[in-house]
Amino acid sequence: MDTRFLKGVPGAALALALVAGGCKARNEMASARDTTTTGAVAATDTTANAPSNAPSGKLTDANIVALLDEANKADSAAGAAAAAKATSPGVKNFARMMMSDHHALRHQGQELAKKLNITPAPPASDSLASLAQQETSTLQSTPKGAQFDRAYIDQEVAVHQAVKDLLTQAKDAAENDQLKDLISKAQPVIQKHLDQAEALQKQLGAKA
Repeated sequence: MDTRFLKGVPGAALALALVAGGCKARNEMASARDTTTTGAVAATDTTANAPSNAPSGKLTDANIVALLDEANKADSAAGAAAAAKATSPGVKNFARMMMSDHHALRHQGQELAKKLNITPAPPASDSLASLAQQETSTLQSTPKGAQFDRAYIDQEVAVHQAVKDLLTQAKDAAENDQLKDLISKAQPVIQKHLDQAEALQKQLGAKA
């Protein structure tokens, strides 16, 4: 996305909440926390490569601007890679739309941040950068052909679900009305992307 705010990262918000490692608690409170963490990790493991936790803590406007910019940048770049490597006409067209829409969303987000004098600041729990790198690695390592087309669309379904969730959280957390408005305008765009990605996913699955 140079943008209007997207999406991203799968069935949940783009950034993973910080979770505790598998240490045993020494008191009941710690034990309860560990139990919750274990459940969160298990849920994540059953969702292919998709984070299942929203960013921990309340997001600031600076956090929101940073996350949305990262998401738009990543999906625009992924679209560019897929437009060049995909073989399915439907996937190629979708990838080109991702390049265009997310570039536009990113541009509008940057313009608003400049107007409001907001300096982007990712939250401490931001894992979007690593998720974006993972998608890039997948697209680079997957051979051209039907396998690539499916891999890209699978990633896009996950990413747009994550971005959809992020936008919901961000809209609730945003303090600036203009930022809320930008998020509201981005939400139907992301929903449209998700719907189309899911439709392509079914088509590609049927051909497999």
